[in-house]
Amino acid sequence: MELRVLEKTDTELRIEVADEDHTFMNVLKGELLQTEGVAAATYDMNPEQSGGQTEPILSITTETGFDPLDALEEASNGVSDRMTTLYDELDAGFAGAA
Repeated sequence: MELRVLEKTDTELRIEVADEDHTFMNVLKGELLQTEGVAAATYDMNPEQSGGQTEPILSITTETGFDPLDALEEASNGVSDRMTTLYDELDAGFAGAA
């Protein structure tokens, strides 16, 4: 996954996330919204209305004292942990069915 920072302040971050679609972006946005200190998380993927944009743009706003990059890292780790749990449960389910 390739990320490109478009804008960064103490409480806001806008990044372009290459080669991703609504599936991943919705999962990441949902995890961000459950992350402590995140006030808002959205993404835009509308190239026709965004001047030719073809990659999703993720926007994160945090409360004062919370770094948006730290929030992104925490949310990314949360997504990874959830996927690991899902894979483990699927493996256990398939092993029990054999």
